[in-house]
Amino acid sequence: MGNACYYSVEKLLLSSLLSKNLKVRIYKTVILPVVLYGCETWTLTLKEEQRLRVFANKVLRKIFGAKWDEVTGEWRTLHNAELHALYSSPDIIRNIKSRRLRWAGHVARMGESRNAYSWEAGGKNLWGGRDVDGRITEDISNTSPDDIEFRRAPRVFHEQENQFIELDDNLK
Repeated sequence: MGNACYYSVEKLLLSSLLSKNLKVRIYKTVILPVVLYGCETWTLTLKEEQRLRVFANKVLRKIFGAKWDEVTGEWRTLHNAELHALYSSPDIIRNIKSRRLRWAGHVARMGESRNAYSWEAGGKNLWGGRDVDGRITEDISNTSPDDIEFRRAPRVFHEQENQFIELDDNLK
């Protein structure tokens, strides 16, 4: 679906009439939602992560174009580090992990009577036997110091919830 979406807007991304900022906005609002639809429940292998990175880099290279190399005097494609320096948003895998953690927070706040805890179809879980809980735990443990808000979010939520309960008790 991602390639179909990309090729439907490819002429816009290659157009010299549109600014790079507008092209990035098209990428974020048209292409990424299609590619990342339902990613909260995905359990990605390293190969699948690599394929998603390659796709994202392909689209970003089309947006930012080639770079003139002063040393060789020729046009060349952007290296990944240069590409990510130009594209200030997190990479696609970090985006998926962020969404997965947000979804895990929603599921954790659901009651156990909801079907989110026992979602099965014909005796096999819907994720093809992959360990979703283990991947979420792995995402939390592998969160970098830059993403510390992910680790703090549940604790902060409960601290705020306790403050509201204390305020409510004081008003009685």
